[in-house]
Amino acid sequence: MPIKNPRIDAYIEKAAPFAKPILKHLRKLIHQTCPDVVETIKWSMPSFEYKGIWCGFASFKEHCTFGFWKASIMKDADLLLGKASKDAMGNLGKISSMKDLPSDKILIRWLKESMLLNEKGIQVPRDRTKHERKPIPAPKYFLDAVKKNKKAWTVFEAFSLSNKRDYLEWITGAKSDETRDQRLEQAIEWMAEGKPRNWKYMKEYQQLK
Repeated sequence: MPIKNPRIDAYIEKAAPFAKPILKHLRKLIHQTCPDVVETIKWSMPSFEYKGIWCGFASFKEHCTFGFWKASIMKDADLLLGKASKDAMGNLGKISSMKDLPSDKILIRWLKESMLLNEKGIQVPRDRTKHERKPIPAPKYFLDAVKKNKKAWTVFEAFSLSNKRDYLEWITGAKSDETRDQRLEQAIEWMAEGKPRNWKYMKEYQQLK
């Protein structure tokens, strides 16, 4: 007997009439494929776990969606991450009727494949480029001014990319030359003391405020 989460029962019950048979069918296939599945709600949507996050579906006013957590490393990744996935959340595009679903055979194959990925502990590689912050070129006026203060220049050169960026964004973001010069003067003073731009909010500098 499959263990079902009453919150998902309630979610399906509140769905639009067209969505109910779609969601019920997907849920049935999920339990049929994996009797050990754990049902939960994540991000306000039904989610299914098996040795980690596995798959999930959602219902909207005019369509449903369904997706696999590790679609990007599945054999049919090109299909699962194709145009349909870009048109709607999930991997199957906008599902408005049972006819929009792939065959049960295909869905079960995908379900089994994604289960196996979780069983083997295979993770989706992190795309570091999405979170990578590119360095900001330091303007000549900034470099010339900071280099005049040896302590400030030594500290600035040793700063991490994020610390350098914090100062450069603050100074180059000034709306007037007067404000820019004031910020630059303050920045040099702080850097000569070894302080990052946001030192006032850092615990190790609290006693210096």
